[in-house]
Amino acid sequence: MPCPCCQGVLVLFGRRWRSRVLGSGEKQWLIIRRLRCVDCNKIHHELPDVLAPYKRYEARSIEQVIENRERASVAADESTLDRWRAWFAWWAPYACGCLEALRQRFSLSVEASSSPTSSALRGLGQYVGNASAWLARTVRPIVNAHLHVATRSAWMST
Repeated sequence: MPCPCCQGVLVLFGRRWRSRVLGSGEKQWLIIRRLRCVDCNKIHHELPDVLAPYKRYEARSIEQVIENRERASVAADESTLDRWRAWFAWWAPYACGCLEALRQRFSLSVEASSSPTSSALRGLGQYVGNASAWLARTVRPIVNAHLHVATRSAWMST
């Protein structure tokens, strides 16, 4: 696997623990490999398809909520679900722009418009389809192109 920044060689640098919360509410621990590029010296973490960057819940649960499927299958409080919806409303247009830029850069084709439940999903569906695991297929190229925007904030007090 080449470095997403410079296409250099990645070598195993270490491992770290990462938790994920299943739709049932059960917590699981995963071991994420840390890789260092021998050319640019940047550190990368492998992101399994079951996770989205900076999200504790599994990607499938987030997909279910975004697609407005039955809420009962996700063991999360309503404020968490509202945060996911707000995040997606902000992030989806940005993700579409990133995917369009990558499409143009690499001369890729776009599918005919899909028909999920919302226009943001429809826009993403043109690039990644609307089958299960669409969130992972959306996130991977954006993260690998170093275009993912973290929505976390750090506060320092003096």
